[in-house]
Amino acid sequence: MTTSFEEFAAAQVTPLLRYATVLTGDPHLAQDVVQECLLRAQQRWARISGVDAPVAYLKRMVTNEYLSWRRRLKPHVPLTGVDPPTPDPTGHYDEREAMLQRIDALPRKQKAAVVLRFYEGYDDEEIAATLGCSRGTVRSHISRALATLRAAEKVKEAL
Repeated sequence: MTTSFEEFAAAQVTPLLRYATVLTGDPHLAQDVVQECLLRAQQRWARISGVDAPVAYLKRMVTNEYLSWRRRLKPHVPLTGVDPPTPDPTGHYDEREAMLQRIDALPRKQKAAVVLRFYEGYDDEEIAATLGCSRGTVRSHISRALATLRAAEKVKEAL
């Protein structure tokens, strides 16, 4: 029995939004990306519902949409004149936020590879399929991203 698009979308919208939010670093942009992908998926649902893994197909759509939006958008500029939100009093959340900010500063392909590996639990082959590159390129993206994140952590500790 084939799942209707409405049932599929209702079940997957939260995981897709979570993934897109980590990927984009901006919950509003994440909503736009997921909405755009779901609209296109609804139009092609007859074909998408027939693939082996429609969830992976949609996740690839979100990744591709994010990568294309990053090319179209100007570099992310933080808002000025707005008070930043008060940080959570627990150190865990502050560390997580700091890491997400460091991840957000990575080049887009490295960022996508890191998010797919560490937030989505994908292996090299799944990441390569999602990003449309080789497994060696995936390992290279992740290696460079981790080196950048480690260097940023050392700089933070030195301050």
